[in-house]
Amino acid sequence: MTQQQLAEKVGIKFQQIQKYETGMNRISASRLWDIADAVSVPVSYFFEGMDVEADAAQAEAGPGRDGAQAMPGDLLADKEALELVRCYYAIPENQRRRLFELARVLSETAA
Repeated sequence: MTQQQLAEKVGIKFQQIQKYETGMNRISASRLWDIADAVSVPVSYFFEGMDVEADAAQAEAGPGRDGAQAMPGDLLADKEALELVRCYYAIPENQRRRLFELARVLSETAA
């Protein structure tokens, strides 16, 4: 199925499908439901294996350099992490991208 065909089935423009695919835009739960319906799969299809992968990633990460454990499973349940995400999305998009790239580089050098 092409992006154009999927977009027509879901009732949106194909450019929006491209933005979902690249991660530029987030997919709402209702839109994910529409996409699952359009491709004839249950919504759970998009989440298959996530618990197994998350558990394996945490087990592999083990304790951090300072002895702390890897990130919690529900990161947004942490008030500090949630505040950080809110502040991040309050930054204008062009600056936010630059900040993201900086964070990525710093995390790679810290590992």
